[in-house]
Amino acid sequence: MSASLHPALILVLGGLLLPFLRGTARKGLLLLLPVLGFWNLLGFEAGQTWDLTVAGFDLQFLRVDKLSLLFGYLFHIAALLAGIYSLHLKDRGGQQMSGMIYAGSAVGVVFAGDLLTLFVFWELLAISSVFQIWARGSERSSGAGLRYLVVHILSGLLLLAGAALRYQETGNVDFVHMELSAPSSWVILFAIGIKCAFPLLHSWLVDSYPAATPTGAVFLCAFTTKAAVYALARGFAGAELLIWIGCAMAMFPIFYAVIENDLRRVLGYSMINQIGFMVVGIGLGEGMGRRPADPRTGAGNDCDPAVAPASRM
Repeated sequence: MSASLHPALILVLGGLLLPFLRGTARKGLLLLLPVLGFWNLLGFEAGQTWDLTVAGFDLQFLRVDKLSLLFGYLFHIAALLAGIYSLHLKDRGGQQMSGMIYAGSAVGVVFAGDLLTLFVFWELLAISSVFQIWARGSERSSGAGLRYLVVHILSGLLLLAGAALRYQETGNVDFVHMELSAPSSWVILFAIGIKCAFPLLHSWLVDSYPAATPTGAVFLCAFTTKAAVYALARGFAGAELLIWIGCAMAMFPIFYAVIENDLRRVLGYSMINQIGFMVVGIGLGEGMGRRPADPRTGAGNDCDPAVAPASRM
C-alpha cells in the first residue's frame, strides 16, 4: 500500500467542506475524515521523504519516521474522538471545520522535515485553534482568544527567526536534533516552550481553555501542547535543561490548583503538570531511561526473564 496525499491534507481540505454540508452528510464526513486520514497514513513507511526547492531553500515538507508516525496515528485517533464529541453541535459547522483543520495542522507539524514547513503548520495551528475559543461568543472568550492568538503568533515569529538564524549558522533549515550551543537553538526552544506552556509562559493555557466552548476545550487539550511536545522530542531530546523545566512544570501548578475555584482552570493546571512529566522524559533522552549494563554478564535493559543470561541461572 502506498499513500499519495500528505497526511495533513485530508483533515485540512475535508474540514473546509464541512460548513457546506448539513445534517447527516456533515456528521458522516466529520467522522470519515480521521478514518480516511488514518488509512492514508498507513501507506507511509519510515524513511520516506518528500523534498521541494522553494526560492533557493531545500525543503523537506514530509519526513516519515517512527516518531512522526506514532504522533500521526495518535492525532488521527484524537481527531476522531473529538469529532464524535462534537456531533451534538447545532451551529453551521464552524467549530467542526476549525477543529478538523486544527487537527490537520498538528499532523502537519509532526511530518515537517524542515523549519519553514514547521513554521507554516505552526501558525496554521494557532489560527485554526483560536476559533474554538471565539465560538463561545462571550466577552471573556473574545478577550481570551485574542490573547491566545497574539501569544501563538509570537511563538511562530520566534520560530521563523530561529530558522533564519539557523540558516546563517549551518546553511540549511533542516528540523533535526539541535544542541543548545547556538543562538538559533535557544530561540527555537523558546518558541516551542511558549506552545508547551513552560513556566512563566503558561498563562495563555489557563486563560484560554476555560473560555472555550466544551467542544473547543476537547480539541484544544489534544493538539497544541502535544504538537509542542513532539517538537521538543524531535529537536531537543536529551537536553538536561528540560529535566529542570519539566520538574518545575510538574510541581508549580499544584499550588495554583489548590487555591483555584474554577474547575476548568484546575484542569488547565493539571494539564501543565502532566506535560511536565513528558518534558522530563524528553530531557532524560533515550539512553538515560535504560538500566546500565552489568559489567559481569553484559546484560542491559532486558525485562523478559526468558532472555536472562545463563550465568544468572
